[in-house]
Amino acid sequence: MAEPDVGEVRVQTIATSDDVVRARQLARNLAVECRLSLVDQTKLVTAASELARNTLVYGGGGSLSGALVQDARRRGVRLTFTDQGPGIPDVDLALSDGWSSGSGMGLGLSGARRLADDFDLRTTVGAGTTVTVIKWTH
Repeated sequence: MAEPDVGEVRVQTIATSDDVVRARQLARNLAVECRLSLVDQTKLVTAASELARNTLVYGGGGSLSGALVQDARRRGVRLTFTDQGPGIPDVDLALSDGWSSGSGMGLGLSGARRLADDFDLRTTVGAGTTVTVIKWTH
């Protein structure tokens, strides 16, 4: 499948818990601009919250880039979370429900994957992690 066309990219640093709140707000603003349904807005904001928290807690901070995207059939919102943290040594384990490397409930990555329409995780141990999600209009 061809890469979607990308609109203006908005970048935000994730270094504090206040930045996690700002990440949710950026996701909400883009979802409204895209005219996602209220249910899909909520799913995207929830995924953004989980991924921003993971970026801060497990990745030691990083960044979020968000943009409206469009392919031949639909519009959507793409959010990309990037950190230069320790990476994820066992991706399959990290994506399994209930698993957590810390004190969380273990719903971050697996929950975000379920809430998004497209989910891409790239990680290198010792070099960091990038997670991209897209929520498409239906």
